Amino acid sequence: FHSSGPQPATAPAVPYGSSQHVAGTYQGAGNYDFQAQPMGFPGGAAIPPIQNQPIMHDGTIWMPIPPPIPNCPPGLEYLTQIDQIFIHQEIELLEILTGFETNNKYELKNALGQRVYFAAEDTGCLTRMCCGPSRPFTIRIVDNLGREVITLERPLRCSSCWCPCCLQEVIQAPPGTRVGYVVQNWHPCLPKFTIQDDKRMDILKITGPCIVCSCCDDINFEVKSLDETCAVGRISKQWTGFVQEAFTDADNFGITFPIDLDVKMKAVMIGACFLIDFMFFEHNADGKQRTGVW
Repeated sequence: FHSSGPQPATAPAVPYGSSQHVAGTYQGAGNYDFQAQPMGFPGGAAIPPIQNQPIMHDGTIWMPIPPPIPNCPPGLEYLTQIDQIFIHQEIELLEILTGFETNNKYELKNALGQRVYFAAEDTGCLTRMCCGPSRPFTIRIVDNLGREVITLERPLRCSSCWCPCCLQEVIQAPPGTRVGYVVQNWHPCLPKFTIQDDKRMDILKITGPCIVCSCCDDINFEVKSLDETCAVGRISKQWTGFVQEAFTDADNFGITFPIDLDVKMKAVMIGACFLIDFMFFEHNADGKQRTGVW
């Protein structure tokens, strides 16, 4: 594969109107101030240009390797270049034919269709069969050099809103560094989560719809400022068609965020997407999926 030069990661049409997204500084906590821009438009300080061309492995085009950036965890430099990421779960033939739950695998791509990361669940067979979608898991995310750059850890917790003392959580921990948390907030009707930094300080809020079920349409979880007055981004479960929705657990997601949001918080938003997938879109043992927080 050869390219005449680095390609800008321009995004397709914004999935929500710019009227919902007001430019300004959102102060979450600590030093995580950022200028919110309409999705698809760069903001903030200039980003070092990508110096390498895309790499192709077995027909898969990987995103170019960005140069090292000071104070950025190794491997997260990719996230400085993008304001959207798409997560595609691989379809497991064994799971379709036998109903045997296998470890989930995912491709993470940018708006140009280049693979940014590859993610694989690392959970024991007995845990998958006994706990189903409520299972604790470890998901390891690697870059195109094979480096494990993000590790997601979900402890065993109750998945019902009727147990407010034991709500869901995902710990975001690149090797040797813990950068943040995704914590479920108690609410009788709505899926609600808080994104926290490594010091457990609240940074952003996530709110989903009351009925987490839709036919022929995407399901959106809005990412908002702490006071929930300004839209900052979105996690969308994308409609994949009747056949795939009915007979597989393979889901597609899209994540949008300000391009100048701290890369650690972008990584935590990826962790939030995986938690949402397991909580609401993985099928139970009876073949049904949840429709709310109950």
